[in-house]
Amino acid sequence: MNLENILKHKSKSEVWNEYCWFLNIGIEEFMDIQFRLMEEQMNIWLKSGIGKIFLNDKQFVSVNEFREKMPLTRYDDYATLLESKDPRLLPSEPILWIQTTRDGARGTNKYAPYSKGMLETFQKNAIACLLISTSNDKNSFDVKAGDKVLYALAPLPYATGLMPVLFGNEIHLEYLPDVKTAQSMGFRERNKEGFKLALKSNVDFLFGLGSVVYSISQDFTSYLMNSSSKNSSVFSFKPSMLYKMLNAKRKNKKNGTQIYPKDIFDLKGFMIAGTDNKYYKDELEKMWGIRPLELFAGTEPTLIGTETNSRNGLVFFPDACFYEFISIDEREKESNTYGYSPKTVLFNELTEGEIYEIVISVFKGGAFVRYRVGDLYKCLSNPIGKQTLPKMEYIDRVTDVIDIGGFTRITCEGVEEILTLSGIRYEGWIISKELSESGKPFLHLYLELKKDYSTSRIVNREILKTIVSVFLKFIDQDYDNLKKITGVDPLHVSILQIGSFDAYSSKFKRNLRKINPARMDIENLLNILKDRR
Repeated sequence: MNLENILKHKSKSEVWNEYCWFLNIGIEEFMDIQFRLMEEQMNIWLKSGIGKIFLNDKQFVSVNEFREKMPLTRYDDYATLLESKDPRLLPSEPILWIQTTRDGARGTNKYAPYSKGMLETFQKNAIACLLISTSNDKNSFDVKAGDKVLYALAPLPYATGLMPVLFGNEIHLEYLPDVKTAQSMGFRERNKEGFKLALKSNVDFLFGLGSVVYSISQDFTSYLMNSSSKNSSVFSFKPSMLYKMLNAKRKNKKNGTQIYPKDIFDLKGFMIAGTDNKYYKDELEKMWGIRPLELFAGTEPTLIGTETNSRNGLVFFPDACFYEFISIDEREKESNTYGYSPKTVLFNELTEGEIYEIVISVFKGGAFVRYRVGDLYKCLSNPIGKQTLPKMEYIDRVTDVIDIGGFTRITCEGVEEILTLSGIRYEGWIISKELSESGKPFLHLYLELKKDYSTSRIVNREILKTIVSVFLKFIDQDYDNLKKITGVDPLHVSILQIGSFDAYSSKFKRNLRKINPARMDIENLLNILKDRR
């Protein structure tokens, strides 16, 4: 039976236990599930074309032996094999292919095959998230057929586009606007239409990227004040919705009171995905009157984690992937030692308070094994021996990639290409992800220009920002979408004094890391010539 039928024939506690069973287990049972499913995955992966290419028909007697001898992998190791989309290479037949940006500046994509087993696991875990999003305690949830969903995520072939498809197999939900119509619309147009439909009859669920939902929520007062029912019969609005709208508009005109979505809508569930959510969650709760439930999913790992009803950290689904973690110390050894392969630890070996890079092996016929996704997590708690799971917090991408709001993939190579195409002549540059005074992330490019370039023309940071931004938008569609969807330009440019990089290298006997250098290193770079005066 699907969820819609289960809701009719089973109690709430039975429904909860069927979908949210993982919340009732401890770390020992979690690890038992991990090893059992990894043994199954290891055996089918080694027999597949992709496994034979990686390991040349080698066999392993245990998961731990496999971890010792199978090298860690990155997307470059799979790129040629997956871009061919040859099903004969894969551990299981792909039902569909999901894709995302690999390097926005180079216009390349990553591809991930999803098997039947992967989709079934994704579907069941997505339903668990739906239930938890309406829950304040165990066995308490409010989901029913016909619930209305305002959906602010990208459609297929992106992973987020799976949600309406998988929910549709389990329960009828009404999307605002409907999925088929939404796919033919631009993002902002789709959101405006969604709000227009929601104003007539309320909305039950909201699901989107945290950065995007924050952006569209900020515009809500102006949207509501500029909207009018003159093109629609008042009879097309539910009386309760019409009353809320008129009351909110009256207070705004009389007192200048800001109108929040919570003044109009009564959400039952609110889910957010993507990166940078920690910078938006408090304000989203203020705007919508309900704390968003953070999920974590990705093209390669599928849906791997969700907050619980306490909203105080992510727990990972034990049946989605096999999880390994690289400590910060091991990452530093790798960066300082040529050819060093970092050691990994498992969930039951994590240390509270430490930050780790995650490594995944996708279950149920997934192509990626011992795969470095490029994400950092902090272990908030690891209650060994207790009937509860470790809590994790998503931190950010690894330091050599900058992700803003779940859109961009800024790399060293990408910045070099942008600066070359722009014609800007420079001595050196660094770029970092920083926070504004309001606590929101932005890109900060620091440039030391060549002396003849800066003296031969009128150059200031606003001109440079315009030039760099134009080429960023031109070659990186994700960056262009970020600006269009959020209405915010996340790029800041600072011009350094001539000689800054040489002075830094001379004093500290090393070069700065170009992507995300330490804040202290940036401060030293900014101040180094001041100290010589």
